Amino acid sequence: MGDQLGVAVVGTGFGILTHVRGFAAAGFDVSYLVGRDPRRTAERAQRFGIRHATTTFAEALADPDVHVVAIATPPHTHAPLALEAIGAGKHVLCEKPFARDAAEARVMLDAAESAGVVHALGTEFRWATGQELLRRAVRDGVIGEPRLATFLLHMPLLAHPGSEVPDWWSDEAQGGGWLGAHAPHVVDQIRTTLGEFAGVSAALPSLAPHGWSAEDSYCVHFRLRSGVEGIMQSTAADFGPVLVATRIAGTRGTAWLEGDGVAVADASGTRQLDVPADLALAPPDPPPADLMTTAYDLMHSTGIDLAPFTRMAEALRDRITGVERDGAEPPLATFADGVENMAVLDAIRRAARTGGWEVVEHE
Repeated sequence: MGDQLGVAVVGTGFGILTHVRGFAAAGFDVSYLVGRDPRRTAERAQRFGIRHATTTFAEALADPDVHVVAIATPPHTHAPLALEAIGAGKHVLCEKPFARDAAEARVMLDAAESAGVVHALGTEFRWATGQELLRRAVRDGVIGEPRLATFLLHMPLLAHPGSEVPDWWSDEAQGGGWLGAHAPHVVDQIRTTLGEFAGVSAALPSLAPHGWSAEDSYCVHFRLRSGVEGIMQSTAADFGPVLVATRIAGTRGTAWLEGDGVAVADASGTRQLDVPADLALAPPDPPPADLMTTAYDLMHSTGIDLAPFTRMAEALRDRITGVERDGAEPPLATFADGVENMAVLDAIRRAARTGGWEVVEHE
């Protein structure tokens, strides 16, 4: 492989805003940008110093110096792209939502396992300082046994009916809606922090009159196999101020996110947890402002995802090259996590249709 692993990034939106920058920061050679629009692809490749710009995926796959394919395209394209890359013997990192449903996700997992390639899911916020510190606090029994969990996010991103977003966001058939766009982050956080889902009830309302076939909000009551009860609720169409809350109550105390840190309250009072040195991240690095043209782009305008994405890419690099990592770090998510996350999203959609309680079907 030489001194660097070569990467082909597929997708000129989030692929440029975060993938290209994050892989480069992690020491990869980002040598190909694959897009649909020849002009846009060429312009963005030149701007970010990528040697090859192409609209032909097979061209990148044919290059022996491309070892990894990073898929940052709409979810309905993930399976065909991933299967083609796996067939070419490439390692694959695929964005969320992983697939259109769990059945499609299982096909991707089976193919990657059969081919023996390294497969990863784009869950960069596993490396976010606060999220990982909260996971460790729960793991170490700081709040006793967790019993009740709350995950809230309200924001005005899509409150205006004319808000511009990728086509797939508005189309349920393409895996779209705010559930697909946002909930995979929360589902993965819940699974890594508290354990696997047992079942859900849910509603998928829309607040703004967009005329979409997909929702701009979700409200989910979940129960985990461990017995934890919780709520995950979010909307991208709330005109009010941003509301964020991540809070877990246990038998001896409560922990919650405060910015990039974690606070704990118990019988002895309230305190801030110290941040270990290995969780310190570089400050946010926003993408170029002129690339922020749609509501979707604005989600990434702060650059808060770049540093954790870089840590994730480093973990992927070490998995490929066989380097052992510190056991305290969060595990690299794989296609198996993609299957589990999609099983939860499938159950949420079933529950929203039936109005009942739906069991999450695990592998």
